[in-house]
Amino acid sequence: MKGSLKVAVPLSFGLMHLGPAINTFLQAHPDIEFNLDFNDRQVDILAEGFDLAIRIASLPDSSLIARRLAPIQAVMCASPAYLERNGTPQSPGELIKHRCLVYNLISNFENWSLYDATGQLIKTKIAPYLKASNGEFLRDAAIDGLGIVLMPTFIMYKEIENGALIPLLPEYQFSQLAAYAIYPQTRDLSQRVRAFVDFLINRFEGLPYWDLCLQSTMLALRTHRPDHTAKLRD
Repeated sequence: MKGSLKVAVPLSFGLMHLGPAINTFLQAHPDIEFNLDFNDRQVDILAEGFDLAIRIASLPDSSLIARRLAPIQAVMCASPAYLERNGTPQSPGELIKHRCLVYNLISNFENWSLYDATGQLIKTKIAPYLKASNGEFLRDAAIDGLGIVLMPTFIMYKEIENGALIPLLPEYQFSQLAAYAIYPQTRDLSQRVRAFVDFLINRFEGLPYWDLCLQSTMLALRTHRPDHTAKLRD
């Protein structure tokens, strides 16, 4: 199998998880050439000549074919040092008293949406302290104790596992997205696109490895919440 693939991939997910997958795929298909665009913008696949795009979304584009690769869930975290200084929020309403680190490429980033144990949607107002368009930057700012961050688990799972970040409000859930492979509806789908998408689906099948390692951590937090009881600053 020979030829080229032009693929648009989201920056953080692409570097952290798709990059290693692509390298493995190339070892099996050394005659396929990749042209990768690592960018969080939503490209126009047809107009810009992409063979496919990987997108993280709640719903795929109706005009394109979308194949689901993996579930994407979010987690709210802060560093132990931040929680010692500012206290641990015990309810969504307390978030307004905290400094929040916000991904600014989403709409309405001044509100965070959570679901309680009954599935009730709660939209809570936050006070954005630091806004940025890159999740890894915001994760690192949270590690440095600058505030509370809400990010996908695929960005923060290692830091949660090693204790650099502490999940907050574990009894609440956040809106789940998914990673999709999206490509145009054509009569003759190239063998290269089909092979690559099938490879990604098989690689990420089931519970993603970044969530698998979090299961025990989140279960422990739901049954025994950490004691960061320092009072909130005025």
